[in-house]
Amino acid sequence: MPLKIASERTPKAPLPMSGEEMRARGWDAVDIVLVTGDAYVDHPSFANGLIARLLEAAGFRVAVLAQPDWSSCEPWRQFGRPRLFFGISAGNMDSMINHYTASRKVRNDDAYSPQGTIGRRPDRATLGYCQRSREAFPGVPVVAGGVEASLRRIAHYDYWSDTVRRSILMDSKADLVVFGMGERTVLDVAHGLDAGRTVRDLRGLRGVAYRLGASEQIPEGPDTLLLPDYETVVKDPLAFCEMTRISHLETNPHNARRLVQRHGREAVVINPPALPLEQDEMDQVYALPYTRLPHPSYGDARIPAFEVVQHSVQIMRGCFGGCTFCSITAHEGRIIQSRSQESIITEIKMLSAQPGFKGTVSDIGGPTANMYQMRCTRPEVEAKCRRLSCVHPTVCKLLGTDHGPLRSVMREARSIPGVKRVLVASGVRMDLARRDPEYLQELAEHHVGGHLKVAPEHTDPEVLALMKKPAADDFLEFDKAFRAASNRVGKKQYTVPYFIASHPGSDIDEMIDLALFLKRNGYKPDQVQDFIPSPFDIAACMYHTGLDPMTKQPVKVAKGMRNRRTQRALLQFFKPENYFEVRQALEHAGRQELIGSGCDCLIPDRPPREALDKKRGEANRAFTEQTSGDHIRGGPAGQPRTGKQGRRQPRERGSVGYRPKRPGQ
Repeated sequence: MPLKIASERTPKAPLPMSGEEMRARGWDAVDIVLVTGDAYVDHPSFANGLIARLLEAAGFRVAVLAQPDWSSCEPWRQFGRPRLFFGISAGNMDSMINHYTASRKVRNDDAYSPQGTIGRRPDRATLGYCQRSREAFPGVPVVAGGVEASLRRIAHYDYWSDTVRRSILMDSKADLVVFGMGERTVLDVAHGLDAGRTVRDLRGLRGVAYRLGASEQIPEGPDTLLLPDYETVVKDPLAFCEMTRISHLETNPHNARRLVQRHGREAVVINPPALPLEQDEMDQVYALPYTRLPHPSYGDARIPAFEVVQHSVQIMRGCFGGCTFCSITAHEGRIIQSRSQESIITEIKMLSAQPGFKGTVSDIGGPTANMYQMRCTRPEVEAKCRRLSCVHPTVCKLLGTDHGPLRSVMREARSIPGVKRVLVASGVRMDLARRDPEYLQELAEHHVGGHLKVAPEHTDPEVLALMKKPAADDFLEFDKAFRAASNRVGKKQYTVPYFIASHPGSDIDEMIDLALFLKRNGYKPDQVQDFIPSPFDIAACMYHTGLDPMTKQPVKVAKGMRNRRTQRALLQFFKPENYFEVRQALEHAGRQELIGSGCDCLIPDRPPREALDKKRGEANRAFTEQTSGDHIRGGPAGQPRTGKQGRRQPRERGSVGYRPKRPGQ
């Protein structure tokens, strides 16, 4: 049913974060408590802030429990027993990706926490939050959502434990999981429970997944597909691939079928995704009375993720790129959902009137910068299509790629009084931008602050095919066209290309070729990405099984940490501290011709002083770790470390992200 809410743009006070704030509103209880692993920011770029305002506009009393102390259920009780349900989300990111690097090391900061402080949420936060909700008030429905729950709704490979884990429904015991962008589904759940229906009555909603007990009947029929069961996908890589293939082919909300996966005697049911929001519905969602600020209780504490989006405007959602390593298409959908130009311009005018605005809109975009208003030109074909990408291996001839509506928005945005610059910080899809020289010219002249982000990701044809990315020549042609457009307006501007190390299909040889590409074209990427297998992604299936789930063909996979470090070092071969790692890789690959002073040489014959200093420092640290005062811990070579009683001493383990104050794992 259409989304109908009472939108009003005048900012209203943020929703209560404590029992005191709730009572100050004259409330003795709330209808819904939203539990989130992020700080509470009343801004539409923060999912919790958006859903909270949406439910408020629908007439519900909503409280926000942001980053609660999960060591007990007492924080869950401060609002009293919620009348309808607990809404659980780990936050804007999967909590494991939020906590750990590609090397499985604890990150130094958390962009979604005040002051960037780590340890404000547990690992696998959805599980812990659901448990505390049930413990605090048994019988209150628990509805999980957000990226973490959405991407873990079926059996999935978990990179951090290197295991295949069960559906999050099995481990969290949530009554429902709302997957994808959940505005429509969350409202349907709230209205249904408010009308006296039970959680079981709501199992037929789109965008919902739920668990079936051992005694319950599994749905059957032509609209239901049975996935390989959990016990099989744990043991059989081909079954895991088949599960992944089917799941991704059933993501178009217009033709997706219900999926069922057995877990022992129980089962998980995944309904078809919710229908995408229409333009007027998108306008309603973004016209809610956000303050666009963190909750006042944080005072002057910085929230890094908020600072990035504070003066940005999201004009669309979704992505039809279908990159196999990216979760955007899986979560937001392949169908682009765009706001009207009037809605966007109104928001920019309000933004320009806010205190602290200095005239620069930091970004006007979305998951990509230039997919605004782009849809299939044949709705009857779109309703049947199961293609995973509209732009790979070639741009679909039925895809509307007109940049005219986007150019119109950009022109009006930069003409608003008080707005000096409107920047495009979202990544530009190069294969689309090259189709419209006028868009590229305006982009270079008005919307780039010296550097433009693009994502070629790799240069090897086989790796790019596995990624569903365009050929490397596409990037070179775009880069040439962008520099030419910049020169025409008297600006010296550059593209900032992003590349991924250790993606499935990429080994040392492919990374050496990529390093050569960078050297020959004068690129020195300062920021590079290490591939992290995200739950549900096609690339994660490749990493786990060593197979492409779509073709069942073998794929090279870099699993060892040493291999992964070497691939990253090759991406930044020009950094002196990477010298020895790059040299070892070149020698091992038989590419000694790339060592020396030739045009194609990646490193010189002799190590630079910085490389020697780094090696010396590593040796000193290794020695220091083996010594304590005047005593050597390890004793003579080959003998174990011993304590006072002659017993072998266990090696100490550092604390981990799940409970940072706990002494060990």
